[in-house]
Amino acid sequence: MAMPQEQVQRLFEHLRKLDPEPKTELNYNTPFELLASVMLSAQSTDVGVNKATAKLYPVANTPQAILNLGEEALKTYISTIGLYNSKAKHLMQTCDMLVRLHHSEVPKTRKELEALPGVGRKTANVVLNILFHEPTIAVDTHIFRVGNRTGLATGKTPLDVEKKLLKVVPKEFLLHAHHWLILHGRYTCMARKPLCHQCPISDSCQWPEKPQAM
Repeated sequence: MAMPQEQVQRLFEHLRKLDPEPKTELNYNTPFELLASVMLSAQSTDVGVNKATAKLYPVANTPQAILNLGEEALKTYISTIGLYNSKAKHLMQTCDMLVRLHHSEVPKTRKELEALPGVGRKTANVVLNILFHEPTIAVDTHIFRVGNRTGLATGKTPLDVEKKLLKVVPKEFLLHAHHWLILHGRYTCMARKPLCHQCPISDSCQWPEKPQAM
């Protein structure tokens, strides 16, 4: 059952009141550090990525520095992160393209971002949203769950959910919707034991298994 639009409005008003200026939980100081961290975060936790990059970035935090470090050395810094072998390969290839084609700068368009090895639609959306303030929504496992569970935006694929979110989320909330929904899914609307009893938007949720208030 789809969430009525007036409840969508109220849902995001609640989330905005809780956290007016939500931020990513990935630690970064430069655009390249954000891009690299987002690439490393696929199927990994932000906490785990932050621990690895806290050691890596003081040593190498530019495309050329990563290239100078080399793939095998890079692996030693990110070996605690899942899929680190393929991530190291993709990050090296991306650094090479950034140096050769983009003057070591993070490109500003979706087409250029998605042309980078290891950068898919979700990663591009995160970069476009955080660095360039575009109203994009990167549908990860948390947003996919929240969208389907609450009735906010149902779909069988992340792209389905993304397209519906872009239609139903009021424009005033689009810039921060990505972070609000991720944080809500990460800390309240969790997969196994959602904290429905303390959820600030429980009255807007359409989940049939939601515990009923006494």
